[in-house]
Amino acid sequence: MTEKESKKNPKSARGLYYYLRQAWKKPDKKTLRERMIAWRKSGVFTKVDKPLRLDRARALGYKDKKGFVIIRIRVRRGGHKRPRPNKGRRSKRLHTRKTLKMNYRWIAEQRVARKYKNLEVLNSYEIGKDGVHYFYEVICVDPSKPEIKNDRTINWICNLKNKKRPMRGLTSAGKKSRGLRSKHPTNKSRPSVRAGKRRGK
Repeated sequence: MTEKESKKNPKSARGLYYYLRQAWKKPDKKTLRERMIAWRKSGVFTKVDKPLRLDRARALGYKDKKGFVIIRIRVRRGGHKRPRPNKGRRSKRLHTRKTLKMNYRWIAEQRVARKYKNLEVLNSYEIGKDGVHYFYEVICVDPSKPEIKNDRTINWICNLKNKKRPMRGLTSAGKKSRGLRSKHPTNKSRPSVRAGKRRGK
């Protein structure tokens, strides 16, 4: 096919991952509802063989080889509460509601990192939500595997300075929640919110 014909026919050059992305923009409600019923009955952390959103996982660095692990996690939606003292003197203006400045995806990554201490979190993506829960798939890497150490595209995660990335806000969800996506000159969240006298968020 010549270049002129390809410009006239843009749909002819679509690949598999394009159609996977389009399908996930409007997923089948009945199928997703049945899946979430099964996910609610399973545990909070579940290791899965293959990623559900293959296009998203591949874009975020997943490879179908030894050392890569996909973990599905369930996170409760809703507000967070502060612990209230139940005795002694206390302020009248002690509010129970707490506005958490972390997004749910970052919370999910941190919980996976605490549960699986031998794995390093690479990235994550949302696969569904209902009235009570968010569901995410977290891509993890085992840095002790020789397949990971010998792969030049991913062996940077074996470096000791890249340990516990979700706890330090170095994943994609963590950087977004910290306000580091904005590069405006008046942005006070750089180099960190604490350095900007907490004016950033």
